[in-house]
Amino acid sequence: MRHVTILGYRKVLGTSLTIPMEMLNAADLMRRIHGHGRPQLQLQLVNPAGGNLQLTAGLELVCHSTLADVGDTDLILLPALWGNPLGSVRQNPELLQWLRQRSATPICAVGTGSYFLAEAGLLDSKVATTHWYYFDQFASEYPRVLLQRDRFITRAGNLYCAGSVNSVRDVMLHFIEQHYGQDIANDVSRHFTHELKRSYSTGLLNLPPQHVHQDEVIAEIQQWLHHVYQQKLDLPGIAQRFGLSVRTLSRRFQAAAGRSPMQYLQQVRLDVARDLLRSSNLAVAEVAFQCGFHDSNHFALQFRRQMSLSPTAYRHMVRRKLFEVSVTTSAR
Repeated sequence: MRHVTILGYRKVLGTSLTIPMEMLNAADLMRRIHGHGRPQLQLQLVNPAGGNLQLTAGLELVCHSTLADVGDTDLILLPALWGNPLGSVRQNPELLQWLRQRSATPICAVGTGSYFLAEAGLLDSKVATTHWYYFDQFASEYPRVLLQRDRFITRAGNLYCAGSVNSVRDVMLHFIEQHYGQDIANDVSRHFTHELKRSYSTGLLNLPPQHVHQDEVIAEIQQWLHHVYQQKLDLPGIAQRFGLSVRTLSRRFQAAAGRSPMQYLQQVRLDVARDLLRSSNLAVAEVAFQCGFHDSNHFALQFRRQMSLSPTAYRHMVRRKLFEVSVTTSAR
């Protein structure tokens, strides 16, 4: 990766812009530490309207570039907007046209930055997500987009959407791993995400989208499960927390997500387990405990049923592949 374009506009949310920039810059600086030569990445901050960027908190970012100054680029970042995004999006027709012309380039939208992709028509018939507060508005304004209310990250070809500033960290780690290798991605992760539970592993970016539905309560439960999967949970407890009977919860969850609440919870735990087996040195029993499985034998059985491999065999397989990718990447 040699060039990243970061868009700025009125009402841009500063952290959704600066955190990805700092993570990518850190990855490039680490190239020398890992013996891959000098830093080479150019981060170009662009204001379509021209001039410096005024952030909502009163800060000002120096900006020397407009859309006309952007040449070849490897990644385009669309940060989030503070407040209702529709006005700002529709006041930028030049940016919308520019995005259409650059649609072959990987584009990552943070939070309500996905409105730009939707308004440009680039998300029609494709999966996407946005900030949870604007789910209903987004679905109403862009009915042709396959809005994923239960996902923090979506990928449709080269178009990535992250529902929050926290989840865009995972997307940045995905790009860093692709372009700089696993070792540098691990270092950046330790610096920028050590204190956070990763909402999704980067591996999930390559999985098919989950069932699309419009049940707000079930979407809220799904999001909650992604945060509390380590806890001991049962169906009656989940139903009580959200003011539903066990029967109603089971019926609505099955209708919305295509599986029972406990099946969904198990899938969340197994997704996290795959990431830990791939990226950590934890023993299999420790991985099981970290993911909410309090019986390592039960964990191993469920993992094998889904992956047709034991946890140990899976770890060996993915680490061998990562090593091979890393070698290829460093040779470029």
